[in-house]
Amino acid sequence: MPELVPPARIRAAFSAAMSRMYRSEVPLYGDLLEIVAEVNARVLAADPALAASLAASGEQARLGEERHGAVRVGTAAELALLARIFAVMGMEPVGYYDLAPAGIPVHSTAFRATDPEALRESPFRIFTSLLRLELIADAELRMQAAAILAARRIVSDECLHLLDRAESEGGLDEDDAASFVAAALETFRWQGRALVDRPTYDRLLAAHRLVADIVAFPGPHINHLTPRTLDIDAAQAEMQRRGIAAKASIEGPPRRAAPVLLRQTSFHALSEPFAAVGEGEGSSHTARFGEIEQRGAALTPAGRALYDQCLAIGDFTPMPDDFAQLHSQGLAYARFVVDGGKMRAEPLTYEDFLPVSAAGIFRSNLGGEDAAGDYAGASSQEVFEAALGRAVLDPFALYAEAEERSAMAAEAR
Repeated sequence: MPELVPPARIRAAFSAAMSRMYRSEVPLYGDLLEIVAEVNARVLAADPALAASLAASGEQARLGEERHGAVRVGTAAELALLARIFAVMGMEPVGYYDLAPAGIPVHSTAFRATDPEALRESPFRIFTSLLRLELIADAELRMQAAAILAARRIVSDECLHLLDRAESEGGLDEDDAASFVAAALETFRWQGRALVDRPTYDRLLAAHRLVADIVAFPGPHINHLTPRTLDIDAAQAEMQRRGIAAKASIEGPPRRAAPVLLRQTSFHALSEPFAAVGEGEGSSHTARFGEIEQRGAALTPAGRALYDQCLAIGDFTPMPDDFAQLHSQGLAYARFVVDGGKMRAEPLTYEDFLPVSAAGIFRSNLGGEDAAGDYAGASSQEVFEAALGRAVLDPFALYAEAEERSAMAAEAR
């Protein structure tokens, strides 16, 4: 029997293929990669201690390969299908994010690896959002959108065949893995055509720009792809220096000596031509953009509660700006390394997302920084998990387990 390819290798191959595709579709993404590479090189050169720490932990090796993508689907069946595809790559749904309170009619999860070693090998993530059709106020348009989505097929027969094989045989051999990556990639390609005529597109757009982005096109085209930087402020400044239309502000915590959670910025969405049904390539759609992120320490439930309090009052001084204090006060998770016979605690990287920041990024690329609808619908994690076909994993439990395993490994040395 042929040897099966480890899921992490399939994930790494898919991440690289996705990056190449998106760079060809959105050339400015290539500029972001250059900016991030230059900024990271400067940071590491200026701080040898940081470089040594990242190298010892494996964080530096993953830094250049790290990406997160974002896609949006319209139905429970589409969400469940993507979950099967990502499972072949060793990615599981972690966390639940309801963006409706921020005026975005979706709820989401992040598909990613959960084991620290697997994350070091390939930290690729996909932030995956499901449209909440019930939040479309116009009943007739809501029914029309449901019919459009029910009629489309987002995955090719070849991809489905390989997916069935992976599930029945417990994985894929080298040839099938390569074919699977190529076939799965097509699911997320921008195709430059709509499934609807221009008047229908305009009605969907009037309901919400994101509704049009999800419903009007053949599939869940990759919405953005995000490299990781060690200094997002420097990256933001370089974007502006190059004349790239960057967001006015960085989403997430303020700049800190001890970074926590996630900071994000982006350039504004591009206007891309597409052909509506019954016409040539005379229309344009604005949704896809480029993003940069900086990741800090994962916070414990107590740390997140303090962070949320600070966010609410707009003052982060109550949160210690020193990792040793954060950890000793039970506010942040750690991984442990042994150096010279001594064990020390270092930040455990935050692998997930922030709903407020995600909504801020989405809004800035859907018609302006203040563009937001009015959705009073309650959070619906149970509905989302029913669509997904399983419960999402608790990120706090994953961080606590990673810290415990790291401590046990360090003590055993």
